[in-house]
Amino acid sequence: MPMSPVQILDVAIPSGRALLQGSLVMPPNALGIVAFAHGSGSSRFSRRNQRVAQFLNQAKLATLLFDLLTAEENTRDLATAEYRFDIPLLARRLTSAVDWLGNETVSRSLAVGLFGASTGAAAALITAADRPHSVAAVVSRGGRPDLAGEALGRVRAPTLLIVGGWDTDVIALNERAAQRLSCEHRITIVPEATHLFEEPGKLDEVSRLASAWFVRCLSAAGA
Repeated sequence: MPMSPVQILDVAIPSGRALLQGSLVMPPNALGIVAFAHGSGSSRFSRRNQRVAQFLNQAKLATLLFDLLTAEENTRDLATAEYRFDIPLLARRLTSAVDWLGNETVSRSLAVGLFGASTGAAAALITAADRPHSVAAVVSRGGRPDLAGEALGRVRAPTLLIVGGWDTDVIALNERAAQRLSCEHRITIVPEATHLFEEPGKLDEVSRLASAWFVRCLSAAGA
């Protein structure tokens, strides 16, 4: 009997007065779903996040890549950078996406993980703290978990912090943030990698680490 095809859906997620555009990819018999929170000045078209998402899809994980800003906000942010470091706003938008996944027929039965890059990592941790019964795992790529502030102590989802070995300032920030986490957590240093993991093979290593973390945690949460 042939396997069901992968579903690729264009979606629009309401958050307050905003409508956020996204792409939902649903492999057959998905083990869980991962929503991406991109970093400063990026969007759902981030090449790095798309590459990680494709790796997760191959591991039978559904993915949601969506814009944290509207088109108008993004245009303004490109000129002023006023939104990209508005962590409370980004967290509210991500929380809206998690709530939306929990209400949609196609995704509501799946355990949810969050993948945050740069400032998106702080938004992911705040959302995990605010939705402890909805978020089952968090992965940060070159992230700024320290910007999650007091929310760090409220996170219950197992959290993996991935940092490049040459990104020394961010390693220190991740180490300080990890000290405030009371959930299961781990810092993994990818050797000879900079902040964006642009060196050959380094983003694939991030993808493998994230995939293993999400498969374990989301499978357990959905069992």
